Amino acid sequence: MPAIEIGRVCVKTRGRESGRKCVIVDVMGKNFVLVTGPKELTGVRRRKANIGHIEPLNVKVDIKRGASDDDIIKALEKAGVIQQMKIGLKPKIR
Repeated sequence: MPAIEIGRVCVKTRGRESGRKCVIVDVMGKNFVLVTGPKELTGVRRRKANIGHIEPLNVKVDIKRGASDDDIIKALEKAGVIQQMKIGLKPKIR
């Protein structure tokens, strides 16, 4: 199972959004990904994130590369994880 892939649900472990869940929208090279919450759902806005600052979960939704926030919300509803996304987690301290 590749951990860093499009559609993988992750938890941000660093920064002001730490502990909040997000979805990987695009893989940008070796060390960075584009993530989104979406903001109205989890509070994580669309931004570039270092892969060292996210922790992948075992949940994956079916989205295409660069999907819009509306498409991501629909995919999360289809997968039945929309309520789990709203619940934040306390990140592990490294």
